Amino acid sequence: MSSAAPPPASRNPADRRTFVRTTLDLGDVLLRPWGREAAEPDTTPDGHTMLDGLIAAATDPLIALWNPLATADRRDALAWLESRDGGWDRGAGASFAALTAAEGVLLGSVTLRWVDRADGLAMIGYWTVPTARGRGVATRATRGVTSWAFRTAGARRIEIAHAVGNEASCRVAHRCGYLPEGTLRDSHRFGDGAYHDEHLHARLASDPEPTGPAGEPSA
Repeated sequence: MSSAAPPPASRNPADRRTFVRTTLDLGDVLLRPWGREAAEPDTTPDGHTMLDGLIAAATDPLIALWNPLATADRRDALAWLESRDGGWDRGAGASFAALTAAEGVLLGSVTLRWVDRADGLAMIGYWTVPTARGRGVATRATRGVTSWAFRTAGARRIEIAHAVGNEASCRVAHRCGYLPEGTLRDSHRFGDGAYHDEHLHARLASDPEPTGPAGEPSA
């Protein structure tokens, strides 16, 4: 038997604050890590691939305004997937595709990233395709990823910042237990090329889990 002492535990909180690839099962919705595997030529029942889904999502007016995607063609979509893979590889970003559990049809996306990894501060964002809106997909997916980050990655505080005009995103934030904390003036340039004020919401690991329905009538 070796008499060597075990290595000392790391005192750097960032060492344990790592997002590890996993699939989150929400019942009829699965959250699967975005990455190169999504570019494989598997098709959904309607004959489309995940790359087709990303390209179509980039053309939706609401996504193009509030969550612009650099996925205008297959090459751009592949580059987008590879950048998400890079975030997972570094443990610095967790980007999930929201899919129907039965058919694997793309419903939307949730992305979490460290803002200050050593301090446990992260930010989360989300979008849904038009056919998924009004079904509570964004709320359920954001709740699931939030709980996962607090439970497995040592997140201390997670923020949501959305344009003041994006009322659907505001409703999602409230339903996910993210408390409003104020307005950030001319905070971010959105898809229309203009700077918009943003509402800041946040949840702490010590906050209670949200209750109530996930429905989002016009989100």
